[in-house]
Amino acid sequence: MKGRYSLALAALGLAAFLLFWEALPYFGIVPASFLPPPSALPEAFMREVRAGVWYSSLILSLRNYLLGLLIGGTLGVAFGVVTGIFRPLEDSLSWVVRILRPIPGLAWVPFAILWFGVNPSGAVFIIAIGVFWISYFAALGAVQAVDRDLLELADAFDFRWWFQKLYKVILPASAPGILAGLRTALGQAWMAVVAAEIFGVPGLGSRMMQASNLLASDIVVVYMATMALLYGIIDAIFVTVQNWLLRWKR
Repeated sequence: MKGRYSLALAALGLAAFLLFWEALPYFGIVPASFLPPPSALPEAFMREVRAGVWYSSLILSLRNYLLGLLIGGTLGVAFGVVTGIFRPLEDSLSWVVRILRPIPGLAWVPFAILWFGVNPSGAVFIIAIGVFWISYFAALGAVQAVDRDLLELADAFDFRWWFQKLYKVILPASAPGILAGLRTALGQAWMAVVAAEIFGVPGLGSRMMQASNLLASDIVVVYMATMALLYGIIDAIFVTVQNWLLRWKR
């Protein structure tokens, strides 16, 4: 009953949002050329589909997204866990992290072009950087928050080697924090897709920029909606996997 009530509220909220959006250009509050109404989007979407542009852009961006997410997430979690376990390593890298962390993804675009050229590898590099830092700090914080009593209990059960503690204690105890960071990274990676493809790599981001230059705001919104829908699907899948992995907490 509660689930149906929540679903009904979500549907009501979405319907209210779409009606409000439709009303803005309909009553002339905002020109339709600046903000196309939802009713104009299906036609724009079908034009892109019939031209074959939407599907090809989707596949290319999805590949860049998943590769960047995989590389950045894996490296971020690995470095975060190792740094969290070995305090001297954290201390030695503290200023390196402080220097590199504030640099935005767009600042790496010139280097991505120099190192990889205008091709998908450069886009994957930009996406991976954004994902890396979120995953790194989430894993680092989760490992450092592991209850010291659990580690002492591991010693009592003769888990002396660090990899035994890692497998039996640290990873299970820090899993909720690590997974929460990875879920945040899912959204960050999609935001990085536009920045990663802005310099000419084919995909959703580059198609959005092309449409924006032509003042085709309806096409821009179509690809924004595509990204939003993809993120919603991927996030729902991730939450399902997360709940399964953390079923022991129930």
